[in-house]
Amino acid sequence: MKSKVVAILETRTGAHLGELIARRGGIPMLAPALEEVPDVDPKAVAALLAQWRQSPFKIAIFQTGVGTRALFQACDAQGLTDDLLQRLRGCLVVVRGPKPVGELNARGVRIDIRAATPFTSETVLAALADTAVQGERIMVQRYGAANRGLRAALEARGASVEEIATYRWALPADIQPLTELLDALARGAVDAVVFTSAIQIHNLYQVAENHGRALDLAGQLARVIVGSVGPVCSKALRERGVTPSFEANPPKLGPLVTALDQALSAHH
Repeated sequence: MKSKVVAILETRTGAHLGELIARRGGIPMLAPALEEVPDVDPKAVAALLAQWRQSPFKIAIFQTGVGTRALFQACDAQGLTDDLLQRLRGCLVVVRGPKPVGELNARGVRIDIRAATPFTSETVLAALADTAVQGERIMVQRYGAANRGLRAALEARGASVEEIATYRWALPADIQPLTELLDALARGAVDAVVFTSAIQIHNLYQVAENHGRALDLAGQLARVIVGSVGPVCSKALRERGVTPSFEANPPKLGPLVTALDQALSAHH
């Protein structure tokens, strides 16, 4: 990927991803596409625990590391952590991926079920396929947006689902790097764009729409290598009419960079 310009929309690990690309001779172009804004309502957390005592959840699903940490921090601030830990001891604890595992391990929480790679809602549902949920209550730690698919599938099986918000996804306060990326795509000055979450695609399109440039975006992306970290990301791209050039397998940064290197080498 020597001297190839690679746009990175990742926020939290964007700098690290940029380093991995630079080490292989690429030129990283950082254009963070989302900001994780804390969105924990202390009253909602306290109400959730009060409700949990009266009407226990059979299953607790943790979807993200940052959200799991935020939930525990909200409990810490209110002196409710021991209560939360006690409730978790009495239910089936399910994790979507490796990141919540670290947070739960740090709190000494037993993990009963781990979703398989590529850590999607579908693999969470597959992991719960043999667990009876009819008439049961399920708590879901929400990530940056409501997981309608997961909720609908569990409710279709007769469960009652309660989501607890811990943070939300928003556009970054500074969208200048994203507008510069749109300019670079229009000029043909980008060789590859790497997407590591579906919300990055949504936000890039939102900025493009705000600047009256959304209609050209799919065509501009079709002219470059488009990397996707996994199936959820790829689905979001296809919904916008963009076919990913490759999808990382497994859905991690290392395989993503390796696949990117191979795609850029094959492309030129």
